Amino acid sequence: MGIIIRKAIETDSEKIWTLMEQLAVFEKYIDSFAITPEIVKESGFRKSPPDFYCFVAEDNDKIAGMVVYYFLPYTAQNRPAIYMKELYVDENYRGQKIGEQLMSALRKEAEKQNCKQIKWTVAPWNKAGQKFYERLGANQNNDWLNYELNF
Repeated sequence: MGIIIRKAIETDSEKIWTLMEQLAVFEKYIDSFAITPEIVKESGFRKSPPDFYCFVAEDNDKIAGMVVYYFLPYTAQNRPAIYMKELYVDENYRGQKIGEQLMSALRKEAEKQNCKQIKWTVAPWNKAGQKFYERLGANQNNDWLNYELNF
């Protein structure tokens, strides 16, 4: 049947969480990873409006990949933007253009919602991720530095 890209539904919560956990390992923040399947369910599907939205790449009953995003409703361009929080494809499914399909779905969603752009960050050590995004036509923005205030 092949891979189907679709919006995530509540029953996907556990599988989405599994991919989130795999991403936390890959990006080396598993020690501070505090998300649970219940948090995914509550924050993404039961809360109105949800804290995040998600597209999944489905292969029969498996979730092969996901893109998690949320909206930035107000920008300097007076149009919303999408912030892509996570893009992850299970390592067993890599090389099948699933990441490109998920990014394509996200772009269509951005256009549908009248967004001006999609924003995201990439770890400086993730050269494969950087090359992937550049292949899609994305540009690195060096105009701003990331800061955070931790509590």
